[in-house]
Amino acid sequence: MGKAAVTNASSQAGMTIAVIGAGIVGVSCALRLQSLGHQVTIYDRKGLAAEASAGNAGAFAFSEILPLAAPGMMRKAPKWLLDPMGPLSILPRYALQLTPWLLRFWRASWRDRYATSMTAQAALMGLARAALERQIRDTDGEALLQRDGQLQLFESEKEYQASLPAWEMRGANGTRFDLLQSPDEIAEIQPGLSRQFTHAGFTPDWINTVDPKGWCEYLAGQFLARGGRLEVQEVRALSADRVSVALDLDSHRVTPDRVVLAAGAWSHLLARGLGDTLPLETERGYNTTLPAGAFDLKTHVTFGSHGFVASRINGGVRIGGAVELGGLNLPPNFKRSEVLLKKAGRFMPGLDSSGGSQWMGFRPSMPDTLPVIGASSASDAVIYAFGHGHLGLTQSAATAELVADLVMSRPPEISLDAVSPTRF
Repeated sequence: MGKAAVTNASSQAGMTIAVIGAGIVGVSCALRLQSLGHQVTIYDRKGLAAEASAGNAGAFAFSEILPLAAPGMMRKAPKWLLDPMGPLSILPRYALQLTPWLLRFWRASWRDRYATSMTAQAALMGLARAALERQIRDTDGEALLQRDGQLQLFESEKEYQASLPAWEMRGANGTRFDLLQSPDEIAEIQPGLSRQFTHAGFTPDWINTVDPKGWCEYLAGQFLARGGRLEVQEVRALSADRVSVALDLDSHRVTPDRVVLAAGAWSHLLARGLGDTLPLETERGYNTTLPAGAFDLKTHVTFGSHGFVASRINGGVRIGGAVELGGLNLPPNFKRSEVLLKKAGRFMPGLDSSGGSQWMGFRPSMPDTLPVIGASSASDAVIYAFGHGHLGLTQSAATAELVADLVMSRPPEISLDAVSPTRF
């Protein structure tokens, strides 16, 4: 049976559009669709930037084109999984439920699938870089950006040599970088790091926001000032038939012309009601944000083999990362935040780790590290925009442009085959 054909609106301008999700992806989609002349309302059960958009590292990681599901990854996984505080962990209580996702992750790490995913990721990142600059210009948002680059650290010649193919791939896809081969060279960019880090790669064009929550709030402020609406309502059900789409909210039902589902780690629950069963899982990420003066951080620093980063947030320092696969319902384990902070203290002598605030957020993750961008199988009037993992902020402006193309029935700037909801 084919997709439902919704006929109650023109495919051009002036439609009523509901965006489900007030995180950075949903807000960016709403702002872009509004700019094309549509009447847009955002619905979110908790309000603006209340989940993953509130506490991430604030990085626009355009150089990160390599999928997490990589050849050889499964050989490393058992070692990581045996360490409950390591960079990748699976909560035992969740392991059985996670098995189907892990099988798809394993298949995505095969060389053929990996190559396809990397090509698609590179294309999406190229669009994301250009789309962010367009978004910054459109909203006059430059003051909320930090163009300080990123330093990826290595602890040995062997580790550094193993990273070179990845740097070559990034370079082939347009990323500028400098390779550093001594602690002294590293210190010229970021003083105060442990000299155990002997090599590094520096990407000078890397961008951070001064605060991811603040950036999302700023864009939402632009959207509201231009006539958009935001309602704190839970979408309890999403339905579509041959003539309409409908959202059942806490207090009433709405029937917009189009719907964009951008509810992050909760998106698959609504998609299931339309007949789309998508393998979305949750990377639970942890961090601690330290106040201003904790450390003189001059660039975004990635401790790759330890699975965490240090980023500058509102003049303070955010220490966070790691991947814990544990779903949406189990309680957080803030020991992970404490472990990361202790490691940071060793790697960044002089770090003042007092006065920090802890956070855990849910990253919506697909097995092949690619998001889901495309129409529901039930109706072209429902567009999916979720599953970005830890790259939601990075790819938000690009996703917004692609969603707008789909809503307007225009050819997208890049192929969407690799991010299609039907790929699984």
